[in-house]
Amino acid sequence: MPFPVEPHLLVAFAAASVALLAIPGPTVITVVSQALGHGARVAVASVIAVGIGDLAAATLSLLGVGAVLAASATAFVALKWVGAAYLIWIAIKMWRSPVVPLAIETAAGNSVARSWPVFRDVFLVTLLNPKSIVFFAAFVPQFISPGHAFAPQAGVLIVTFVLLGMINAAGYATLAGSARRWMKRPSILRVARRTGAAFLISAAMASLLARRSA
Repeated sequence: MPFPVEPHLLVAFAAASVALLAIPGPTVITVVSQALGHGARVAVASVIAVGIGDLAAATLSLLGVGAVLAASATAFVALKWVGAAYLIWIAIKMWRSPVVPLAIETAAGNSVARSWPVFRDVFLVTLLNPKSIVFFAAFVPQFISPGHAFAPQAGVLIVTFVLLGMINAAGYATLAGSARRWMKRPSILRVARRTGAAFLISAAMASLLARRSA
């Protein structure tokens, strides 16, 4: 059975995806903010959340939600406000949460209970970004060959984007987590956490300024 996507189209799609992923959006800002707030121990939860969130957004897009958001200003703005409100809620939690000394935090380990809130927040931020859903609806078809079945090609392209997105998120989370390990004093950790919260609020404001045609 031949490969669903023509090689030159797959290479072009991967290159375009890398270029797009290199521009930090709400998802990457959330990943970095969580790593600054909680350390590298949340990296795995963040990366998995990005992958599942992108996959869910792509699935919704293929099911027609992307077309609805592209055509309906009301639906686009509504989802945009929900996503921005959630970003601000995460920022408020991060700003108000107490600083845990690194020695205690490391001893606590990577428990599911501590990683779940990070997974939930990153997943919902990824999913609730209407531009992501519209993006898949507009971007993926440009690399589909009309001479082959649509579904297998779309599946390969989406999986490619999801994997690249996870690698991108892992890189940002690792860098932010590594930077945090150099911050020993609670006062510096507090600044790092509140810096992450400020990043999230900035992402929320940028999301509210987004347009459907962007």
